[in-house]
Amino acid sequence: MNVPDDFTQSEMVSGMWWRHLVAGGVAGAVSRTCTAPLDRLKVYMQVHGYRSQGIVTCLRDMLNEGGMLSLWRGNGINVLKIAPESAIKFGAYEQAKRIIRRSRKSSSGVTDLNIYERFVAGSIAGGVSQSIIYPLEVLKTRFALRKTGEYRNIIVAIKKIYKTEGLRCFYRGYVPNLLGILPYAGIDLAVYETLKNNYIRKHEEKAPSAYLLLACGTASSTCGQVCSYPLALVRTRLQAQCVDAKSQQKDTMTSLFKNIIKSEGVKGLYRGITPNFMKVAPAVSISYLVYEKTRLALGVEMS
Repeated sequence: MNVPDDFTQSEMVSGMWWRHLVAGGVAGAVSRTCTAPLDRLKVYMQVHGYRSQGIVTCLRDMLNEGGMLSLWRGNGINVLKIAPESAIKFGAYEQAKRIIRRSRKSSSGVTDLNIYERFVAGSIAGGVSQSIIYPLEVLKTRFALRKTGEYRNIIVAIKKIYKTEGLRCFYRGYVPNLLGILPYAGIDLAVYETLKNNYIRKHEEKAPSAYLLLACGTASSTCGQVCSYPLALVRTRLQAQCVDAKSQQKDTMTSLFKNIIKSEGVKGLYRGITPNFMKVAPAVSISYLVYEKTRLALGVEMS
């Protein structure tokens, strides 16, 4: 998920690459929409967890405040950012690969990239795409935490936030977000490759099935989330600072870490991780299923 698709030259020439991206976009949109209630519950617990104890209490608070439809608040922006994020990540990834290939060709003459070099290129691409679409991340968090009737639409929200908080507000939490990409992507990739390669070594005569790869992906994603979750929690609290009356405007990443550990303990850094875990398996499964169906509908063959 963090390292973009690596397309062959024939796929690039034939235009098959954009069909892969469309299939991935559709899969992401459906997957995020289906798991949106769990995502909003996670965000709510990350920010308001010290007020409400437990999943049931937080869920009841959200339903009492805005009804069933409120569980999908912020999902529209979450889906909206898929297309630009994918396009920017793909473009940056291709450019990063060209630079790495040129440096390798001049030193060793080898142009094929190994898994670690693709990870570096993917991390660069992820950093570039996140830098450009990050304001949408902030808006998604604000919409997920908004009260009924607070914002009529995204344009009104942008104008209101810009007027009261300035341009810098749209990049609040950017540093922990960027720092979280590397440990998450690195651990995710390392665990995935380790599990898959161990299976291949033990079953040389049998190629890993799609379900096994799905299980490896779920396990690796879970490990990556455990290690990077505190940064994700601090990022969300920074994004939501102006929403939460108890938060201080001058909080920084470091001060938030200290305050959370002091007031809530280390456990406070993992508030909301349960609904986050609950959405991993269905999100990956739905995304994979929809991707396969969309891929076949668009006539895309796997290389």
